[in-house]
Amino acid sequence: MTNSPPILKKGIDPRLCVMMFLEYGVKGLWMPLAGIFLVAEVSAGGLGFNETQKGMIIGIPLAIGAFSAPFIAGQLTDRRFATQKFLGVMLFFAGILKWATAYQTTFSMWLGISIIFAILYVPTIALTNSLAMQHLSDPKSQFPKVRLWGTIAWIVVSWVFPMIWLQTNLRIQALPPFITGDNVPDVTMRMIDSMKFAGGLSILFAFFSWFILPHTPPSSKNRKELAFVEALGLFRKKSFLVLMLIALPVSILQTLYMMNTSPFLKESGLQASYVMPAMSLGQFSEIAALAFLGVLLTRFGFRAIMTFGIACYAIRYGIFGIPGLPVEVHVTVQLMHGLCFGCFYAGAFIYVQRIAPKEIHHTAQILFFFVMMGLAPALTGVLNGWLADLAGAPNGVLDLPSYVRFWRIAGIIGVVSAVLFWIFFKDETSDPEPAD
Repeated sequence: MTNSPPILKKGIDPRLCVMMFLEYGVKGLWMPLAGIFLVAEVSAGGLGFNETQKGMIIGIPLAIGAFSAPFIAGQLTDRRFATQKFLGVMLFFAGILKWATAYQTTFSMWLGISIIFAILYVPTIALTNSLAMQHLSDPKSQFPKVRLWGTIAWIVVSWVFPMIWLQTNLRIQALPPFITGDNVPDVTMRMIDSMKFAGGLSILFAFFSWFILPHTPPSSKNRKELAFVEALGLFRKKSFLVLMLIALPVSILQTLYMMNTSPFLKESGLQASYVMPAMSLGQFSEIAALAFLGVLLTRFGFRAIMTFGIACYAIRYGIFGIPGLPVEVHVTVQLMHGLCFGCFYAGAFIYVQRIAPKEIHHTAQILFFFVMMGLAPALTGVLNGWLADLAGAPNGVLDLPSYVRFWRIAGIIGVVSAVLFWIFFKDETSDPEPAD
């Protein structure tokens, strides 16, 4: 006997859309700017870390958080506690830690607090996906429309935070990021305040989860087998195995993007306070990709759409790797991010939910996130510094000429990943028969 949450038969519960907005608003507030203020010189208001330390601060905590998630979050939500209550507790304490991080100045404190934060926050990304799909009657077509509200949140915070905190004398311009202004004198130092804003939003999200989100009880409270052990059985399915294997290099490419695009745009000549709005252009295309993803998956299938998403990584980095391009081109190429992330990752989230038994939906999603936000960031934390050295970064910090070589390597990884996924992945799921 299992407990199942009630499913909204018609339409989409608006609470799920608000949930996605808050989830990705927390992440979008600080992550695009971290690549700048972590390595900026102390005299300029930054923290003065090198590329290897930046990679460790972003990569290692994500890895530890994702590694612990299947054993803690997956087990507790699939077997013991209501998902919305679990989210509330995790997000509340994560918000407090994120706020506290803004006051730290040493590498050891940043790394230590970031690890604890990641253990609390990383599972919430997978759990919000799973919770949403459990309350949808047709996740394949409806989930992308819910997930796009996370993308909208990323855009909103990417535009509003710089306008209210990093710029003055705002005015309209014809080219991206469309709204321009003058940097405040201590712009890099004020970027670190994004951690405080993210912490406050996480605490707000915690109360929303506890009191407002739909009740989502554990689906298999009386099962004795560990949810994580049961989820490992999915590797017997070839499509799941291939998806997880190829998701690793693709997620490394995604992490390299998050770590390096903001300083790359700054090296290309983009004003620091424009970086968040410029990167948010990728979220505009992501909205379009997610809006049509259900139709595209039905028409072309998971294999074609996810392969296309991987190929877009290769194309984007190939363009970044062309020397001498103006910064306007680099900004415009951000539009490809939506095709990369929307087609591959949103498709993968839906596929994992379809192939996993309902008794381990939470754990299966978290297992995928272990690869996406665990193994990949951990490897990237080491690879980022190694690739920077391979690309000839002076004094261990990438400049524009070394970034060109850096992105060429990433493009090659994207090409190989797309080819391998197309050859070996075969869809092993089918749509359920329509109800009478």
